[in-house]
Amino acid sequence: MASFLPSRDSLLLAWSANFSTRITADAVALGLTAAQATAYATLQTNFETAMAAIAPGDRSKSLVATKNAARLALKTSARLLAKIIQGQASVTDAQKIELGLNVRSAPTPIPPPADAPGITILSTVGNTVKLRLFDAVDSANRGRPAGTDGASVFSFVGAAAPTEESEWNFEGVTSKTKVDVTFPEGTAPGAKV
Repeated sequence: MASFLPSRDSLLLAWSANFSTRITADAVALGLTAAQATAYATLQTNFETAMAAIAPGDRSKSLVATKNAARLALKTSARLLAKIIQGQASVTDAQKIELGLNVRSAPTPIPPPADAPGITILSTVGNTVKLRLFDAVDSANRGRPAGTDGASVFSFVGAAAPTEESEWNFEGVTSKTKVDVTFPEGTAPGAKV
């Protein structure tokens, strides 16, 4: 999330004046105390005074250092108060916008993939088969399909795949694209799996 605080001093001053006015007017409804609003108003005044002390063409090191210290104190306090306000369930998005804060968007869940992954057998050693899972829709994608964290791997030994979930053997969950599946010792060489 981008910072709600303007980077230029003149814009920060205007933003802060609005923020200070609004939190002073309705501190309790925003989840703040009157003391917090008053303390912020003092920081706002200090920053405004420090900005006004720097006349065009007169940028002495001490005046700039004073302004920078006032700006840092103001920004630190603004971030703290903004976090308190953002954490209040009773504060509406409209109030946050009026304060000049960012409005958090609701997360959008990513749906599960519509297609099963493709499977390639890389090697067979004894009764262990090394598989590579890949995006069956986008063959150029060597990794997991977009929006996935991993795959659940199931196996079955027999001529036809079962229709009942309980007849499959759960091999585990993997976040990798290569996975080893070890079949039972009694599995005949060349058996359909």
